[in-house]
Amino acid sequence: MKKDKYYYNPKTLQYEKVKIPIGQTVLRVIGFISSVLFFAFIILLLAYSFFQSPEERKLSTEIKELETSYNQLNRRVKFIDKVLNDLEDRDNNIYRVVFEAEPINSDIRGGQESGNRFEELEKYSQGKLITQTKKTLEGLEKRMYVQSKSYDELVKLIKKKEKMLAAIPAIQPVSNKDLKRIASGFGYRVDPVYKTIKMHTGLDFTAPIGTPIYATGDGVVEEANFNSGGYGNHIIINHGYGYKSHYAHCSKVVVKVGDKIQRGQIIGMVGSTGKSTGPHLHYEIIKGEVKIDPINFFYNDLSAAQYDQMVKMAEQSNQSFD
Repeated sequence: MKKDKYYYNPKTLQYEKVKIPIGQTVLRVIGFISSVLFFAFIILLLAYSFFQSPEERKLSTEIKELETSYNQLNRRVKFIDKVLNDLEDRDNNIYRVVFEAEPINSDIRGGQESGNRFEELEKYSQGKLITQTKKTLEGLEKRMYVQSKSYDELVKLIKKKEKMLAAIPAIQPVSNKDLKRIASGFGYRVDPVYKTIKMHTGLDFTAPIGTPIYATGDGVVEEANFNSGGYGNHIIINHGYGYKSHYAHCSKVVVKVGDKIQRGQIIGMVGSTGKSTGPHLHYEIIKGEVKIDPINFFYNDLSAAQYDQMVKMAEQSNQSFD
């Protein structure tokens, strides 16, 4: 119950009841309410500054989950990019070379488009992340489309060039299932006799004397004799289409000039005749008049992993056998 207040009136010599004007009462009420609202605002401001609301906590959790998913997606995209790079490299440097097709220009495979079609997205908080992802995925999509078209073209070439496929060297000239017989690769190597750095124009396969040598493609024997220039007993097969294969240092030659040869046919035996420091086969591929690296012509009997292993062995800097 509200208590009344009194004051002493000297004029009437009596205690009289204090009367508060309505305006003052209203002002006091307004002041009180204003104070309450002000302090409530301060408390809410502090609460929202230092503590997350349930909705904010939910959004924060979702953002973390999205970031985790994006990182996983990004790792997968990088892996796909690496695989696609390998496919493009083999396509340009092996398959298209074999079928005498022009390599596909890098600008065509994955050229950057002019302009920024994602400018609106970049205004948002995660805009740059989304933009980068979309650009990467669109780039991969374009490269995969180009690669698919390239394979379609190769299929057409294959159908037209079945004889060419049978003729072009495509297997190893000696049995080499464990891939341990490559002793020296194509490139500059130490000459075993003169101990100087010289161009080694083929691959050296170590094998016991008498190991069968196989023709690596269909063709006609062009030479089968003793070469006084250092090759010893040697065989040259003309495969047509500008390709020849050369087999040197044989202990025995079992074909003669003019013979028609099929891939996989035995043409001689491994030896160490001519300029040779041990039993081995020196094997060359000639395109036109140029001797090229035979490592790119074993695609018929090697998996991708075996091919990579053989390339690493052939790239080792060492001493040749001839």
